[in-house]
Amino acid sequence: MDARVNDTEPLGQPPAAPARGATSTIPPEELERLTTDIIGALKTVYDPEIPADIYELGLIYRIDIDDDRNVDIDMTLTAPGCPVAGEMPGWVENAVNSVSGVGDVRVRMVFDPPWDQGRMSDEARVALDWY
Repeated sequence: MDARVNDTEPLGQPPAAPARGATSTIPPEELERLTTDIIGALKTVYDPEIPADIYELGLIYRIDIDDDRNVDIDMTLTAPGCPVAGEMPGWVENAVNSVSGVGDVRVRMVFDPPWDQGRMSDEARVALDWY
């Protein structure tokens, strides 16, 4: 996998854009466009109980874009017992599938590390009035 966002990003910030892999065959401009569009698509998905998108909430732990433009996403939930746990990965897959040029999209639910409020961006904190 050549472009990646992972859970090593600083707490309190959403994951940074995927790193540009030195071995990627995707032209840098195309990889940047894909990354921007994928993040934009992720920002259209909301937890129905929380008025902030899943990207700003810090629920996206990893985005991988391979040379064939297939996208692997690791995500979590605010709580393992979330009522939409079975539906949200499908929402994420559908949103990212809408991005032009994306191949197959695979979404994997993970719970390690557990989500906490420190993963939220400042934008999400303002939206939730959690300052």
